[in-house]
Amino acid sequence: MPALDLAAHRRITGPMPRTVLVVDDDPHIRQLLVFALGKAGLSTIEADDGEAALRMVEEHEPDLVVLDINMPRMDGLEVCRRLRASGDIPVLFLSSRDDEIDRVVGIELGADDYVVKPFSPREVVARVQAVLRRTGPRAAAVASSGAGPAISHGRLVLDLDGWRAAWAGEAVSLTLTEFSILRTLAATPAKVFSRDAIIDHLHGPGFAITDRTIDSHIRNLRAKFATVGAEHLIETRAGIGYRLGAC
Repeated sequence: MPALDLAAHRRITGPMPRTVLVVDDDPHIRQLLVFALGKAGLSTIEADDGEAALRMVEEHEPDLVVLDINMPRMDGLEVCRRLRASGDIPVLFLSSRDDEIDRVVGIELGADDYVVKPFSPREVVARVQAVLRRTGPRAAAVASSGAGPAISHGRLVLDLDGWRAAWAGEAVSLTLTEFSILRTLAATPAKVFSRDAIIDHLHGPGFAITDRTIDSHIRNLRAKFATVGAEHLIETRAGIGYRLGAC
């Protein structure tokens, strides 16, 4: 469809549905997730191994990847590593066992969330929707509670509309979840946020995620900003949680 016709089509029919790439070597799991995501109004595409997943991302530019960790030929951790080397597409991991090492490694590679097998399709859909809401066109404005299109604190600048972060004018590439955590801290820089409070800001009250996951995201943020001279970006308050540093 020509570009002008496509634009007119979108004005008539409304926004295009978000697209989720489902990557798993088990066809039954792919079928289950494709059905559940489709029922939730999401468009889906599939890949049965890591190499195919990378091709699908390049060809179709999905909005999110649901990625199994344990696959032959190229596992999900390597796929995530390569995705993070070239962009910041959101990633939700599927882990075949409740192995904290797998989860922590996945988060440290830049995954936004994880679900342990066996899982409820409704849980996967809920977590996918939670991540996609944070990338919607109005998400930044809603989450900033009227803070405006940007948050500045010292040498830190967060572009809320563009989902970009910079320190002293130098861009810092963040995943969706890393940006969302930093935006939460920067919106109220004097406040100390418990891990539970950060989780509530990311996903809403009652969302099941471990404290260790938040700690992993914080480590990632500190490591990335340390490379541009911001070693003390986030302070730890022992027994309480985290707050933004002086910047």
